[in-house]
Amino acid sequence: MKRILMICIVGLISLPATTGAQETEFKDTPYLSGMPDYDIWSAEDKEFDAYQFCDGKKLVTVEGKLWKREYGLKNDGKEASGLQIIRNYSNAIKNMGGTILIEGTKDVTEKVCASEAKYARQVTGKVIKGGSELWVEVGYYDYNGTYFITIVEKQLMKQDVTASAMLDALNQQGHVALYINFDTGKSTIKPESEPIIAQIVELLKANPDLKLSVEGHTDNVGSPKSNQTLSEQRAKAVVGALTAQGIAGERLSAVGHGQDKPIADNNTEDGRAKNRRVELVKK
Repeated sequence: MKRILMICIVGLISLPATTGAQETEFKDTPYLSGMPDYDIWSAEDKEFDAYQFCDGKKLVTVEGKLWKREYGLKNDGKEASGLQIIRNYSNAIKNMGGTILIEGTKDVTEKVCASEAKYARQVTGKVIKGGSELWVEVGYYDYNGTYFITIVEKQLMKQDVTASAMLDALNQQGHVALYINFDTGKSTIKPESEPIIAQIVELLKANPDLKLSVEGHTDNVGSPKSNQTLSEQRAKAVVGALTAQGIAGERLSAVGHGQDKPIADNNTEDGRAKNRRVELVKK
Protein backbone atom coordinates (compact mmCIF):
# COMPACT_ATOMS: atom_id res chain seq x y z
CA MET A 1 0.00 0.00 0.00
CA LYS A 2 1.33 3.41 -0.86
CA ARG A 3 2.47 5.38 2.18
CA ILE A 4 0.96 8.81 2.72
CA LEU A 5 3.06 11.56 4.22
CA MET A 6 1.37 13.39 7.07
CA ILE A 7 1.93 17.14 6.90
CA CYS A 8 1.75 19.25 10.03
CA ILE A 9 1.15 22.92 9.14
CA VAL A 10 0.88 24.96 12.30
CA GLY A 11 2.05 28.29 13.61
CA LEU A 12 5.73 28.75 14.37
CA ILE A 13 6.66 27.47 17.80
CA SER A 14 9.90 27.60 19.74
CA LEU A 15 11.16 24.07 20.20
CA PRO A 16 13.96 23.35 22.66
CA ALA A 17 17.18 21.85 21.35
CA THR A 18 17.17 18.14 22.16
CA THR A 19 20.75 17.02 22.03
CA GLY A 20 21.27 13.60 23.53
CA ALA A 21 17.66 13.20 24.61
CA GLN A 22 15.49 10.11 24.31
CA GLU A 23 13.57 9.63 21.09
CA THR A 24 10.26 10.22 22.91
CA GLU A 25 11.33 13.81 23.66
CA PHE A 26 11.86 14.72 20.02
CA LYS A 27 9.13 16.47 18.04
CA ASP A 28 8.59 16.83 14.31
CA THR A 29 9.14 20.21 12.69
CA PRO A 30 6.12 22.53 12.58
CA TYR A 31 5.86 21.95 8.82
CA LEU A 32 6.70 18.34 7.97
CA SER A 33 6.39 15.13 9.96
CA GLY A 34 8.28 11.86 9.58
CA MET A 35 7.49 8.88 7.39
CA PRO A 36 5.44 6.04 8.90
CA ASP A 37 7.66 3.44 10.66
CA TYR A 38 10.41 6.03 11.23
CA ASP A 39 11.58 7.60 14.50
CA ILE A 40 13.42 10.87 15.06
CA TRP A 41 17.02 10.00 15.88
CA SER A 42 18.31 13.54 16.40
CA ALA A 43 16.89 17.05 16.39
CA GLU A 44 18.31 20.56 16.19
CA ASP A 45 16.43 23.86 16.47
CA LYS A 46 18.03 27.30 16.25
CA GLU A 47 16.43 30.73 16.45
CA PHE A 48 18.88 32.04 13.85
CA ASP A 49 21.34 30.10 11.71
CA ALA A 50 22.43 29.71 8.09
CA TYR A 51 22.31 26.77 5.68
CA GLN A 52 23.29 26.27 2.05
CA PHE A 53 20.52 25.02 -0.22
CA CYS A 54 20.78 24.10 -3.91
CA ASP A 55 18.36 26.34 -5.80
CA GLY A 56 18.59 24.29 -8.98
CA LYS A 57 21.52 26.31 -10.34
CA LYS A 58 23.91 26.98 -7.47
CA LEU A 59 24.29 26.84 -3.70
CA VAL A 60 22.44 29.61 -1.89
CA THR A 61 22.97 30.53 1.76
CA VAL A 62 19.65 31.10 3.54
CA GLU A 63 19.58 32.63 7.02
CA GLY A 64 16.76 32.41 9.53
CA LYS A 65 15.05 30.08 11.98
CA LEU A 66 16.29 26.53 11.45
CA TRP A 67 14.87 23.07 12.13
CA LYS A 68 16.84 19.89 11.40
CA ARG A 69 15.69 16.30 11.95
CA GLU A 70 17.29 12.92 11.37
CA TYR A 71 14.90 9.99 10.89
CA GLY A 72 15.74 6.29 11.17
CA LEU A 73 13.74 3.10 10.79
CA LYS A 74 11.96 1.76 13.87
CA ASN A 75 13.08 -1.65 15.12
CA ASP A 76 9.94 -3.34 13.78
CA GLY A 77 9.32 -0.89 10.96
CA LYS A 78 9.05 -1.51 7.23
CA GLU A 79 11.77 0.31 5.34
CA ALA A 80 10.85 2.74 2.56
CA SER A 81 13.06 3.18 -0.49
CA GLY A 82 14.99 6.39 -1.01
CA LEU A 83 12.84 7.22 -4.01
CA GLN A 84 9.66 6.66 -2.00
CA ILE A 85 10.85 8.96 0.79
CA ILE A 86 11.98 11.76 -1.52
CA ARG A 87 8.86 11.52 -3.68
CA ASN A 88 6.59 11.75 -0.59
CA TYR A 89 8.29 14.92 0.60
CA SER A 90 8.36 16.38 -2.89
CA ASN A 91 4.58 15.98 -3.04
CA ALA A 92 4.27 17.44 0.46
CA ILE A 93 6.18 20.58 -0.57
CA LYS A 94 3.91 20.97 -3.60
CA ASN A 95 0.84 20.51 -1.41
CA MET A 96 2.06 23.40 0.74
CA GLY A 97 2.04 25.56 -2.40
CA GLY A 98 5.78 25.28 -2.84
CA THR A 99 8.09 24.94 -5.83
CA ILE A 100 10.57 22.11 -6.33
CA LEU A 101 14.00 23.58 -7.08
CA ILE A 102 15.87 20.32 -7.58
CA GLU A 103 15.06 16.64 -7.10
CA GLY A 104 17.18 13.62 -7.94
CA THR A 105 20.18 11.47 -7.18
CA LYS A 106 23.62 12.53 -6.00
CA ASP A 107 24.90 12.73 -9.59
CA VAL A 108 22.15 15.17 -10.54
CA THR A 109 22.77 17.41 -7.53
CA GLU A 110 26.53 17.51 -8.01
CA LYS A 111 26.19 18.35 -11.70
CA VAL A 112 23.71 21.17 -11.14
CA CYS A 113 25.21 22.74 -8.02
CA ALA A 114 28.89 22.12 -8.81
CA SER A 115 29.39 20.91 -5.26
CA GLU A 116 29.81 17.52 -3.61
CA ALA A 117 26.38 16.21 -2.65
CA LYS A 118 25.81 14.89 0.87
CA TYR A 119 22.94 12.57 0.04
CA ALA A 120 22.23 9.67 -2.32
CA ARG A 121 18.89 11.28 -3.14
CA GLN A 122 17.49 14.66 -2.22
CA VAL A 123 14.80 17.19 -2.93
CA THR A 124 14.96 20.93 -2.30
CA GLY A 125 11.93 23.20 -2.43
CA LYS A 126 10.83 26.71 -1.55
CA VAL A 127 7.46 27.78 -0.17
CA ILE A 128 6.33 31.41 -0.15
CA LYS A 129 3.22 31.78 1.92
CA GLY A 130 1.74 34.46 4.15
CA GLY A 131 4.70 36.77 3.63
CA SER A 132 7.22 34.15 4.77
CA GLU A 133 9.82 32.29 2.72
CA LEU A 134 10.45 28.69 3.68
CA TRP A 135 13.32 26.59 2.30
CA VAL A 136 13.17 22.80 2.64
CA GLU A 137 15.78 20.12 1.95
CA VAL A 138 15.18 16.39 2.40
CA GLY A 139 18.16 14.08 1.90
CA TYR A 140 18.36 10.28 2.00
CA TYR A 141 21.46 8.27 2.93
CA ASP A 142 21.51 4.91 1.14
CA TYR A 143 24.12 3.22 3.33
CA ASN A 144 21.99 3.19 6.49
CA GLY A 145 18.54 4.17 5.27
CA THR A 146 18.29 7.32 7.37
CA TYR A 147 17.18 10.67 6.03
CA PHE A 148 17.37 14.31 7.10
CA ILE A 149 14.89 17.17 6.90
CA THR A 150 16.37 20.68 7.03
CA ILE A 151 14.02 23.67 7.05
CA VAL A 152 14.91 27.35 7.26
CA GLU A 153 12.33 30.08 7.58
CA LYS A 154 14.16 33.02 6.06
CA GLN A 155 14.60 35.88 8.51
CA LEU A 156 16.88 38.80 9.16
CA MET A 157 19.17 38.64 12.16
CA LYS A 158 17.58 40.73 14.89
CA GLN A 159 19.81 43.71 15.58
CA ASP A 160 19.32 44.69 19.21
CA VAL A 161 22.22 47.11 19.54
CA THR A 162 21.36 50.77 20.19
CA ALA A 163 23.43 53.94 20.02
CA SER A 164 24.08 53.78 23.77
CA ALA A 165 25.03 50.09 23.59
CA MET A 166 27.44 50.86 20.73
CA LEU A 167 29.06 53.63 22.78
CA ASP A 168 29.49 51.32 25.76
CA ALA A 169 31.15 48.68 23.57
CA LEU A 170 33.42 51.23 21.90
CA ASN A 171 34.52 52.65 25.26
CA GLN A 172 35.05 49.24 26.84
CA GLN A 173 36.33 47.16 23.94
CA GLY A 174 37.27 49.69 21.29
CA HIS A 175 35.02 48.11 18.65
CA VAL A 176 31.53 46.75 18.03
CA ALA A 177 30.33 44.24 15.41
CA LEU A 178 27.15 45.00 13.48
CA TYR A 179 25.20 42.79 11.08
CA ILE A 180 24.17 45.09 8.26
CA ASN A 181 22.36 43.37 5.41
CA PHE A 182 23.56 43.90 1.84
CA ASP A 183 22.40 42.54 -1.49
CA THR A 184 24.12 39.21 -2.12
CA GLY A 185 27.64 39.73 -3.45
CA LYS A 186 27.11 43.51 -3.59
CA SER A 187 27.58 46.60 -1.44
CA THR A 188 24.01 47.86 -1.66
CA ILE A 189 22.60 48.25 1.86
CA LYS A 190 19.15 46.71 2.16
CA PRO A 191 16.27 48.92 3.41
CA GLU A 192 15.75 46.74 6.48
CA SER A 193 19.18 47.80 7.76
CA GLU A 194 18.29 51.50 7.79
CA PRO A 195 17.46 51.39 11.55
CA ILE A 196 21.04 50.26 12.25
CA ILE A 197 22.42 53.12 10.15
CA ALA A 198 20.13 55.50 12.04
CA GLN A 199 21.55 54.29 15.37
CA ILE A 200 25.11 54.91 14.14
CA VAL A 201 24.11 58.42 13.07
CA GLU A 202 22.56 59.01 16.49
CA LEU A 203 25.75 57.76 18.15
CA LEU A 204 27.97 60.11 16.13
CA LYS A 205 25.72 63.15 16.55
CA ALA A 206 25.55 62.64 20.31
CA ASN A 207 29.33 62.30 20.50
CA PRO A 208 30.80 64.96 18.19
CA ASP A 209 34.42 64.16 19.11
CA LEU A 210 34.05 60.47 18.23
CA LYS A 211 35.87 59.24 15.14
CA LEU A 212 35.35 55.79 13.68
CA SER A 213 36.97 53.35 11.33
CA VAL A 214 34.24 51.41 9.50
CA GLU A 215 35.66 47.97 8.73
CA GLY A 216 34.11 45.34 6.47
CA HIS A 217 34.56 41.57 6.91
CA THR A 218 33.41 38.55 4.91
CA ASP A 219 33.32 34.78 5.29
CA ASN A 220 35.65 32.58 3.23
CA VAL A 221 33.18 31.76 0.45
CA GLY A 222 34.69 33.00 -2.81
CA SER A 223 38.24 34.05 -3.56
CA PRO A 224 40.32 36.10 -1.08
CA LYS A 225 40.72 38.84 -3.69
CA SER A 226 36.99 39.19 -4.38
CA ASN A 227 36.21 39.10 -0.65
CA GLN A 228 38.75 41.83 0.00
CA THR A 229 37.17 44.03 -2.66
CA LEU A 230 33.64 43.31 -1.42
CA SER A 231 34.53 44.12 2.19
CA GLU A 232 36.06 47.46 1.15
CA GLN A 233 33.03 48.35 -0.96
CA ARG A 234 30.64 47.54 1.88
CA ALA A 235 32.63 49.61 4.38
CA LYS A 236 32.56 52.54 1.95
CA ALA A 237 28.82 52.06 1.47
CA VAL A 238 28.25 52.41 5.21
CA VAL A 239 30.43 55.52 5.33
CA GLY A 240 28.47 56.94 2.39
CA ALA A 241 25.16 56.25 4.16
CA LEU A 242 26.41 58.08 7.26
CA THR A 243 27.76 61.13 5.42
CA ALA A 244 24.48 61.33 3.49
CA GLN A 245 22.79 61.93 6.85
CA GLY A 246 25.07 64.80 7.85
CA ILE A 247 28.06 63.10 9.46
CA ALA A 248 31.33 64.78 8.49
CA GLY A 249 33.46 62.56 6.26
CA GLU A 250 36.69 63.44 8.12
CA ARG A 251 35.33 61.62 11.18
CA LEU A 252 35.13 58.36 9.26
CA SER A 253 37.38 56.01 7.35
CA ALA A 254 36.55 52.82 5.45
CA VAL A 255 38.67 49.66 5.60
CA GLY A 256 38.14 46.19 4.18
CA HIS A 257 39.68 43.08 5.73
CA GLY A 258 38.02 40.50 3.48
CA GLN A 259 38.13 37.03 5.03
CA ASP A 260 41.35 37.60 6.99
CA LYS A 261 39.86 38.28 10.44
CA PRO A 262 37.16 35.72 11.21
CA ILE A 263 35.55 35.69 14.65
CA ALA A 264 33.94 32.26 14.20
CA ASP A 265 34.52 28.95 12.42
CA ASN A 266 34.15 29.31 8.65
CA ASN A 267 33.55 25.56 8.41
CA THR A 268 30.02 25.98 9.79
CA GLU A 269 27.03 27.93 8.46
CA ASP A 270 26.60 29.66 11.81
CA GLY A 271 30.24 30.69 11.84
CA ARG A 272 30.15 32.11 8.33
CA ALA A 273 27.04 34.16 9.22
CA LYS A 274 28.89 35.70 12.17
CA ASN A 275 31.94 36.48 10.05
CA ARG A 276 29.89 38.50 7.54
CA ARG A 277 29.89 41.72 9.53
CA VAL A 278 30.77 45.41 9.68
CA GLU A 279 32.75 46.59 12.69
CA LEU A 280 32.96 50.11 14.07
CA VAL A 281 36.41 50.71 15.55
CA LYS A 282 37.10 53.69 17.78
CA LYS A 283 40.00 55.85 16.63
